[in-house]
Amino acid sequence: MNKNNMKIKDTAMNRARAQIRKLYLLDGVGSIMIAGASWVALLAARGYSTVEIGFIESIFHVASMIFEVPSGALADVFGRKKIMVASSVMSIISSIIMVLSDSFATISIAMITSALSYNLASGTREALAYDSLKEAGIEKEYDKFASTDMVIYEITSSAATLLTGFALMIGYKKAYILDVLVGIFALIIACSLMEVKMKIHNESSIKKRFKEVAANSIEFIRENSRARLIIVFNALIGAVDILILFFLQAKLPEMGLSKMLLGPALFGMGLGAAVGAKAIDHFPNVRYRNICIFSMVGVVLAFSSVFTHNVCAMIIGGFIGAFADDFLEVRTDIVLNNMIPSNQRATLMSINAFTFSVVMIIMSPIFGWLFS
Repeated sequence: MNKNNMKIKDTAMNRARAQIRKLYLLDGVGSIMIAGASWVALLAARGYSTVEIGFIESIFHVASMIFEVPSGALADVFGRKKIMVASSVMSIISSIIMVLSDSFATISIAMITSALSYNLASGTREALAYDSLKEAGIEKEYDKFASTDMVIYEITSSAATLLTGFALMIGYKKAYILDVLVGIFALIIACSLMEVKMKIHNESSIKKRFKEVAANSIEFIRENSRARLIIVFNALIGAVDILILFFLQAKLPEMGLSKMLLGPALFGMGLGAAVGAKAIDHFPNVRYRNICIFSMVGVVLAFSSVFTHNVCAMIIGGFIGAFADDFLEVRTDIVLNNMIPSNQRATLMSINAFTFSVVMIIMSPIFGWLFS
């Protein structure tokens, strides 16, 4: 390889790694939203019951189910950067609506908008990262990205829950105003991302782009039974863990935990996810099936801990469940991305999140009843 080619390759690698650093920063900043992290506790403080909160959670996931796959297709058709920018905009709008909310209906609208923000980024972020690295010929570095990005997300989101007591003290309006300010910062970062051009972007007809993405995605899912099984199992494990952590926000104070200790307790449980996301790096040769079994046992233990009615046991159970969930989640992300073709990457990763939303819609009211 001559010097010019080496220089071009080095430039491409540096550009890709700079993109990855921006995605790390975007995920970190976007997760430091204290109202978003403690929304269950804030609603409970406003007088909403766990059953009502369960239905609000279901509304979020009904919206997410509707938006998820189309949002992935939008990213594949129009470009991942544009959709990441749109995600930040919708996050800001959602927080503004929550500031103005005065009823179940307006809270539901805010949750629908929040779901759209989540959907626009879901699958798009991973696709942008993978294809940025692939364009530079260093896609093997995606394993590190998947793990590190999850660790950053879990630590920053857990840090946000650490301020749950503060959010309750200042009230939901001021807490969501702070989220708006954080959202604006995230929007600035999203605007600085670089677009990765795909072959499908050479097609001038938007209609033909959508048809190609849809047809190829359907064919992939229909013909790949392993991918279907991975997606469904990952959704089940993730849904149970997320619901346990959500409802512990409301249950722990009922069990006698003070409001000021609720934040540190949620932070400690969230660290379980960060530890799990990093721990999977040390088991690269363990079969995916064994990872699944381990994670299932961990989440079952977490679920069981809720019914002990013991604060310490519930917090430990939450930590174990979060560890098990992200231990599986990171490996699942890597396995699926290595299976998926680039032109449909955002769409197919969105199908993974779509399945999660379907499971959450079914399970949220059930968990609300179980934990009420």
